[in-house]
Amino acid sequence: MLISYNWLKDYLGEGLPPVEEVVELLTFHAFEIEGTEEIDGDTQIEVNVLPDRASSCLSHRGIALELAVLLNKKMLDDPLKEEVKFPTYDGFYIEIEDKDDCSRFMLGLMEGVKVGPSPDWLKQRLETLGQRSINNIVDATNYVMYGLGQPMHVYDADIFSKKDGKWSFVVRKAKANEIITLLPEKAGGEDREIELKGTELLVVNKENNKAVALAGIKGGTYAGLHKGTTNIILEAANFNSTLTRRTARNLNILTDASKRFENEVSNTLPPYTMRAIVKLIKEIAGGEFMGMADKYLAPQVLPEVLVRPTRVNQVLGLSLEESFMENVLVRLGAKIDKKEKGWLVTAPKDRVDLVIEENYIDEIGRIYGLANIISIAPEKLPLAEINSNYYYSDKIRSILVSLGFSEIITTSFRDKDQIHLQNALASDKEYIRSSILPELEKALSLNVQNIDVLGLREVKLFEIGTVFIKDDGRAVEHTVLTIGGRIKKTGYSPKDDLIVNEAIKVLKETGFVIEQSAKQGVCEINLTELIYNMPTPDKYEESTPLPNITYQTFSIYPAIVRDIAMWAPEDTAVEEIEKILRENVGELCVRITLFDEFTKDGRTSYAFRLVFQSHEKTLTDAEIDPYMDKIYKVVKEVGFEVR
Repeated sequence: MLISYNWLKDYLGEGLPPVEEVVELLTFHAFEIEGTEEIDGDTQIEVNVLPDRASSCLSHRGIALELAVLLNKKMLDDPLKEEVKFPTYDGFYIEIEDKDDCSRFMLGLMEGVKVGPSPDWLKQRLETLGQRSINNIVDATNYVMYGLGQPMHVYDADIFSKKDGKWSFVVRKAKANEIITLLPEKAGGEDREIELKGTELLVVNKENNKAVALAGIKGGTYAGLHKGTTNIILEAANFNSTLTRRTARNLNILTDASKRFENEVSNTLPPYTMRAIVKLIKEIAGGEFMGMADKYLAPQVLPEVLVRPTRVNQVLGLSLEESFMENVLVRLGAKIDKKEKGWLVTAPKDRVDLVIEENYIDEIGRIYGLANIISIAPEKLPLAEINSNYYYSDKIRSILVSLGFSEIITTSFRDKDQIHLQNALASDKEYIRSSILPELEKALSLNVQNIDVLGLREVKLFEIGTVFIKDDGRAVEHTVLTIGGRIKKTGYSPKDDLIVNEAIKVLKETGFVIEQSAKQGVCEINLTELIYNMPTPDKYEESTPLPNITYQTFSIYPAIVRDIAMWAPEDTAVEEIEKILRENVGELCVRITLFDEFTKDGRTSYAFRLVFQSHEKTLTDAEIDPYMDKIYKVVKEVGFEVR
């Protein structure tokens, strides 16, 4: 989110430190700062507000209050401090079909306004935030939203038709195939017509049942402002955060309004926003405020939370004074009721994120300064219990690794399987796996293609993971062991089964009762059932230190493989031949592997596989042939016979 430094000054006055100190304060106590930029006498600060604080801090007032808390200073001007009193206006009718979709819907009427250009100061503020000025009324709604975090919308009252002498608004779900025409995404752009699925939330004109806004996301073209507009209807509402987010992403319409609503702004904000925009419009566009109507179906109730000083210090690993903790809670604007074990705390109206004790502990910790907390290694505690699943899984893992198997971790999601996920990550990840075999087979096929580059004769993989099976309509969870082997790049070979069965044989000899055997080079074993029947371990085995391994960057380009076989005297050491090859094969040879050896009639045949690969390009035969010609020549010169 982009913030204007000068705008923050309106809230904090001379108590606001220089930009550099503001950046440092926010960085070490609240948010990441992406950068700053000087813009026409102002400084633009890019603040990365994370979701846990977005409900109150996607606004200048929210950031200013954050700084006031950190600086232990009072706000020079806090728009949420004084309660709002407005005359009611009976010319509105408001109907909300479901209070869970819209907890509050407020309307206000202004007459005699004059639409025109915004004053220079307002244009400058918006430009600092990367926004283009449209007109004084629209700019006012944006300004108030960036100031207080509550989105607004404006209608031309003379275009908006009435029912029974009243402007009648309905907030309801869309109907399947219903059409709404939205305002252009940018000034001067084209209107956008959207066909709805029936899950979206709409603001509707009851008189003609016409959708006038995509609730919480974007206004429609219906009753839009124009140069001749004189009477306007102001809308400030609170829409369901989950519904807003889902609709915005389904339609790919992400707006500043939807970002705020999807992060659950407080539904106490509309009156304060209405007061702010009425004051601003009177200042820059004239007019008179006639009154408002407020449909408030679900008044906000923030919980009383017991915050215990002993618990705060226990979680943070500190020894903070109770007076400091209490001072922090007061600075946050919370109401405190002192109790024997701590404080009963109620959050300020805009902090809907403070609902459990840990939320307040987090606030106290970050305001104290997480960088001030010294890391201490935890004390070694006596072992409470032995986890059989972990013990035996780790034992199987160690055995298979010692046999040359590599452990893999594959995705748990599928495009089709037994159990469907309610909130899928993507259309091809709507189901959760009932078996690991498909992913293991895919991993075998992919890795066997690089068998030469890896210097292996076979690829041996295993995975220990969780699968989910439907049993009598219920999802049952199992831990399974899946083992697989591959020798040929072209696919399954009967020798693949030998790899897997040899591993199973070793596991059986270690005490695991396994009935399964390999089929098509793979095997899946139910570990939950297997481990249940194993003796309960009384202690964990000592871990073996891992060898030092140096990792290096791999090439993304394909390799070229050449084989060379030769007869050599029976007493010739293989290391001697490898040395000759290494010295003459060139820098592009990344691996030399002996893959065949036999002795006959006083001579030994050695067959080597040479792998050539570049980090910069795909090699050609023409580039490798000279190296091979040199090798053939050298091999003959030392007295070996090329086969």
